[in-house]
Amino acid sequence: MDKILEAVVMSSYPNNVKQGLVRRVIEAAKQPMDSEQCWSMLELSTKLYLTGDTKYKREIGKEVLEVYGHYHPEEFDLLQEGYGPLGKRSHYVLDYIQLGLQFILESPSANSIFSLLRIEVLRKVCERPSPKQCAKISKLLTQHPQCIPTGKHQVLFCQQLIRCIGQFQCVSEGEEDIMEFLEQVNKVSGLLQRIWRTQTSAILPSLKELFTIISSTEEQEAPSNALASVVQFVPLELMDGVIRNLTNDDSITDVQMMTAIGRMIDWVSWPLGKNIDKWIIALLKGLAAVKKFSILIEVTLSKIEKVFSKLLYPIVREGALSVLQYMLLSFQHSHEAFHLLLPHIPRLVVSLKKEDSNSATSCLEQLAELIHCMFFRFSGFPDLYEPVLEAVKALPIPNEDRIKHLLGQNAWTSQKNELACFYPRLASKSETGKIGLINLGNTCYMNSIIQSLFMASDFRHSVLNLTEGNSQPLMTKLQWLFAFLEHSQRPAISPESFLSASWPPWFTPGAQQDCSEYLKYLLDRLHEEEKTGKRIYQKLKESNLMSQAVEHRYLNKTLIEKMFGGKMTTKIRCLKCLNVSSREEVFTDLSLAFPPPERHVRGSTSVLPVEEIGPQFIEPPENPSQLTGSPWIQRKAPVTRDAAAPQMLVETLGFQEPGKAADPLSGDAVGVDAAKDPLSAFGEHTCAPKDSRSVPDLINYFLSPERLTAENKYHCERCASLQDAEKVAELTEGPHYLILTLLRFSFDPRTMKRKKILDNVSIPVVLKLPVLVTPEETEEVCQPGKDGAASGSGFMSVVYDLCSVVVHSGISSESGHYYCYSRDCIDTVPHGQPQDGALKPASDKPLDFEIQWYLFNDTRVSFSSFESVSNVTSFFPKDTAYVLFYRQRLGRQSCPLHEAPAEAGRLHGEPSLHKDLMEAISKDNILYLQEQEKEARNRAAYISALPKSPLWWKDFDRDKDDDNSSGGCSPAAGSGGSGSFHGLVF
Repeated sequence: MDKILEAVVMSSYPNNVKQGLVRRVIEAAKQPMDSEQCWSMLELSTKLYLTGDTKYKREIGKEVLEVYGHYHPEEFDLLQEGYGPLGKRSHYVLDYIQLGLQFILESPSANSIFSLLRIEVLRKVCERPSPKQCAKISKLLTQHPQCIPTGKHQVLFCQQLIRCIGQFQCVSEGEEDIMEFLEQVNKVSGLLQRIWRTQTSAILPSLKELFTIISSTEEQEAPSNALASVVQFVPLELMDGVIRNLTNDDSITDVQMMTAIGRMIDWVSWPLGKNIDKWIIALLKGLAAVKKFSILIEVTLSKIEKVFSKLLYPIVREGALSVLQYMLLSFQHSHEAFHLLLPHIPRLVVSLKKEDSNSATSCLEQLAELIHCMFFRFSGFPDLYEPVLEAVKALPIPNEDRIKHLLGQNAWTSQKNELACFYPRLASKSETGKIGLINLGNTCYMNSIIQSLFMASDFRHSVLNLTEGNSQPLMTKLQWLFAFLEHSQRPAISPESFLSASWPPWFTPGAQQDCSEYLKYLLDRLHEEEKTGKRIYQKLKESNLMSQAVEHRYLNKTLIEKMFGGKMTTKIRCLKCLNVSSREEVFTDLSLAFPPPERHVRGSTSVLPVEEIGPQFIEPPENPSQLTGSPWIQRKAPVTRDAAAPQMLVETLGFQEPGKAADPLSGDAVGVDAAKDPLSAFGEHTCAPKDSRSVPDLINYFLSPERLTAENKYHCERCASLQDAEKVAELTEGPHYLILTLLRFSFDPRTMKRKKILDNVSIPVVLKLPVLVTPEETEEVCQPGKDGAASGSGFMSVVYDLCSVVVHSGISSESGHYYCYSRDCIDTVPHGQPQDGALKPASDKPLDFEIQWYLFNDTRVSFSSFESVSNVTSFFPKDTAYVLFYRQRLGRQSCPLHEAPAEAGRLHGEPSLHKDLMEAISKDNILYLQEQEKEARNRAAYISALPKSPLWWKDFDRDKDDDNSSGGCSPAAGSGGSGSFHGLVF
């Protein structure tokens, strides 16, 4: 019978003829048959099934085997001896075994066959079969669990099966092939789940093998993401113990741990896994618990963009979003991780809105919440955040309690001290040509002040011109810092040395500080160093018009006094005896308080000249009983202007005796020509709400008289008792650089809490400050009869140009972030000898609005504009101007109001540096180039060792012209349909 069957199969008859003949042979199997004949048929059918060169032959062999195995089980049992050498291994051996096992389950030889198969499947798995073969093994062992290896072999089998999964790859991008591959992987991982359910002792050795695979740094290719299918079946109750053992295992190096967690994060692309995100987050939290922050930082920065890109795909979106949320919310020491995502967020939002599914809507809401948490934590980047804010403006905004809860819940523990040494990785030097400063742990307050001082070009030139010496150690360190900011090739430098030298002793390391407090301490330290004899400065150019007295006073000033020092006189008048006492004091900044609501000045713009609002004393009442109801301040009528030739009447701070006419020395206004252009020209450069305050409002309040009554009475020496009095301040000498501090931080006695005044303050780009001029100064320096001021004592408008604004972002002086806007403020006309002896007054026209503004934000430096300066609080209510730097416009040559070094008028280039400083900068620049080269080599070696990125990972890397999808984000705009499935994982 076997010869007949073989002849039929090998013949050239048509298949339908062959099928009829084969059917007769199969029918004959139901009849009794001797063992030899039966064995011959089984041997032939086995040969056809395993070695048949056509599908038809294999199907005939399988059909004959099934029939003869069913009707002649005793003879079929003999097949356990094997067929013999086949020349090549058949892919159908496993199918053949599974087919035959059903016929011998009750035979005496079954146990011996199972024992043999337990060894054979282990041997087969060790040969690393394909996903298809592994799926067949899993199917065989699932249907016949008696064939699963036992004892130690069972653990080994699980480990080897995991290694097989680690090598699985889907070789096709067709949807049917991908679905088949996923089904095969699920069958294999499902077998592991079956084994672990009955033998929990095999779980931990299996996980150890899994970690060994994903942490290996020796493999040329990364293990397959199919390993994610294994993790989903690990019981979650084992998670804490597993993570604790991993993170505390000293035998695991940082490189291995970094490699492992990086590959686990890649598993979020696996579409059918459950709990994968939970394991990833648990391991990240475990690393944070053992303070392995360097691993967390590196992994987060290298993987967060890939995780973010998974949000485009609905099938993996939920897990990817969970991992992304933890990565961002835990990365609180630096804005770097969040800022990596900023260019991609608007495009993702567009894609999710276009998808318009429940999954996309939920993702958008959670993403918006996450973004607002990041805005809250890393406020102070308006130029970067505006596009993102615009993209999510229609989405719900979480309340502050919710934000604080999320940030507190996910923060890395003890991160303040542990992360001080982990500086942000730096990109190439800013296109602005400016250099940033590294944040050394909440040192943005110092960085903003240093950048503002550096951008004060006259001060910078003077510092760089100082000769080398040891008498001013702090000034020398500042000189070195300025020199590196000017000439270094690095994109950002560390001010660590200057920080340690200029640190106020009462400041707490690592805590946020008040930048104004730091600035005052710094200027005072620099001033005292020079004042006490440790003075190093280059002799300044002297003017021929300067008198000996003025020259003597000028040369005895310290650099800080010359640059930032001004003078004011505080006068107190007793309202009983009318005696006036005065005290002159030097200031380096004016601290401007906010007037109470009843003193709120009508919203104004920079057209409001400060000199127009100088205060006057109140005329004393005829009897003390009238004091209570008398008006606190008496002002002159509003000044009217001729539109063609505006005039400003400058109110003064002089005293006026009751019943006496005012004279120039006691309060008459001095007429000063205003700008020839209409003052309204300034208005377009200040953007503020109608009810906002302005800097002139605050200065006006500062210069207003103060009534000293009740518990605050003044002790009059003439009356020898406490009396009601009035106190007023007069500016008698304007500084070269005017520093204004807006007193935003206060203590509320009702709530017993510190608070911040968030009022928007309009900042004029040009400020005219009223400075009192004595007759001697007017006659000696400003030449009466010319374009300066009229003879006599009175207020003179000194024009100042805005050059820096330090912004505080936050709601408390102990928290938040500082950054600053700055520009180079220089005079547009070189200082030369005036023609015909005439001294031209400083024009009050805006100083060249085309001068570029910069935004200094720690290591980040970018281009900005005055519009951004004006509108920052409108867009970000917690970002408010705090410290302002104005530079006096040097319109009058050699006027004492404008005493400044000759370098102040310098227009061409920077000062030359001394040799040692030049050499130090050159060496550091060479070192930086070497570091860059080494870093490039290391990264190239690292990247070459990584697996080739699947095509779908290139979402944000490809050129915009390469894909026609909406927003350039997703191949199918995140629709989740079949068209987008091809690019999912493989």
